[in-house]
Amino acid sequence: MQENRESQRFTPMHRAAAFAVHIFTATGAVLALLALLAASERAWTAMFAWLGCALFVDTIDGSIARRLRVRDAVPRWSGDLLDLVVDILTYVFVPAYALAVGGILPDSFSTLAAMLVVATSVLYFADTRMKSPDNYFIGFPGLWNLVAFYLFVLQLPSWIALAIVLTCCVLTFVPFPFVHPVRVARTHTANLILLGLWAVFAVAALAFGLAPPVWISVALCLVGAWFVLAGVLRGRTGA
Repeated sequence: MQENRESQRFTPMHRAAAFAVHIFTATGAVLALLALLAASERAWTAMFAWLGCALFVDTIDGSIARRLRVRDAVPRWSGDLLDLVVDILTYVFVPAYALAVGGILPDSFSTLAAMLVVATSVLYFADTRMKSPDNYFIGFPGLWNLVAFYLFVLQLPSWIALAIVLTCCVLTFVPFPFVHPVRVARTHTANLILLGLWAVFAVAALAFGLAPPVWISVALCLVGAWFVLAGVLRGRTGA
């Protein structure tokens, strides 16, 4: 009853706009399905393009939801739960499938590694302390769409790729801070600029069919290194 009275303070137009944000978030699940269908056909560029669209949705939907006070306007639907479901599909499940069948990892270990990716990630998403008060992720935050993207672009030897995957699985449970590029206040401007640059380089890599010139691969690695370094800086200074 309290929630109903709270939502009545908003106009019908506002509540409709707020629910539209949930619909927007839910499109991430549709994009995950399209990515999975592309992966099943080994159309890796298309798969990452769909996952990139889902990443864009996930990057902006939270800001829109907070601006429209979606939690208060339509309390019946949980934006947090909806976001979690979509994240598991787009950040974990589809990339894990790609790692299992994409020829990136050693054949004898690819399925097992993908199983570890899924298991460690869902445990991480269930951790009530997965974020710090200053909006850093604590432990590797299940960004397997990005890990898979880098592995497909860089085409590292399969055993090195496996070592990277296993390391990320372990880091899931290590209390190391990883920056949230949108919500962390520290280095916020630099994070947003580099996030935009990363998106440009990532689109360029897709345009080259995941086989971009070396300078694009190097640029992607440098931007990725910055976001790891941002967590190191937070850890040293104790934000």
